[in-house]
Amino acid sequence: MDNQRLPSWMTIKPSSSSKYSEIKSEILSRGLHTVCAEAHCPNITECWSGGTATFMVLGDLCTRGCRFCSVQKSAKGRIPNPKEPENLSEVVRKWGLKYVVITSVCRDDLEDQGSEHFARCVEEIRKRSPDTTIELLIPDFRNEDSCIERIIKSKPDVIGHNLETVESITPKIRDKRATYYQSLEILSKIKKAEKGIYTKSAIMLGLGEREAEIERAMDDLRHAGVDFLAMGQYLRPSNLHAEVKEFIAPEKFSDLKERAIRKGFMYVASGPFVRSSYRADEVNNLIKRTVIC
Repeated sequence: MDNQRLPSWMTIKPSSSSKYSEIKSEILSRGLHTVCAEAHCPNITECWSGGTATFMVLGDLCTRGCRFCSVQKSAKGRIPNPKEPENLSEVVRKWGLKYVVITSVCRDDLEDQGSEHFARCVEEIRKRSPDTTIELLIPDFRNEDSCIERIIKSKPDVIGHNLETVESITPKIRDKRATYYQSLEILSKIKKAEKGIYTKSAIMLGLGEREAEIERAMDDLRHAGVDFLAMGQYLRPSNLHAEVKEFIAPEKFSDLKERAIRKGFMYVASGPFVRSSYRADEVNNLIKRTVIC
């Protein structure tokens, strides 16, 4: 299916905001990257203006070759900027961001795969903005315990890791080093190690998955103890990426949300334009009034 022939519901009204423009300028001046911009997220103005943002640390070159992602690929990334955690925390403090998501490209070329850098980002934000909710959206770290433990010990409020798609489609669109069951195991490890940290995952729809497969993916995520789920429409970044097989109607997303809530997820974001960190402020409100025992 051609991405140019979009159904009526796949349109988003352009918007502008002085705060969005100011944050963008600040981010560029400090040499920071956001997944909002790198992944061409359609919700960028809404989120930044509402006090949430998703930052991409460890550079903008990914060592993986997933067929759905628009981020640049390279066998070796750039040398991490040691001042990035401090620069990031200054942006968060200056703009009073209520909820910040920190993600990264995969860095298989680094000894610790960037896990210590993640931990330092949490530490610096806690120093300057103790009331900001921090979510880490992590790569798989090749499922290495030392990296995952380092992330857990940094004590973010939420740790997310995306399942991305159903089992049958995983080998077709994800890098061969990323597997369906490895992602589930990582999420399960986090929840077993620290029940006080919320866990989160996301699934893209429209890649040819069957309804029963979506149901099974939700069940598998719940079995892994995942608290929050995001489901959104996959959009093809270019003709070199995996094709869109179907545009999912908003009514279907609403139905899937209801099913997911019945399965026990604490919060579900589901819709054509939903991305991993969409409307994180709603998750923030839930976190502030809920304590996991």
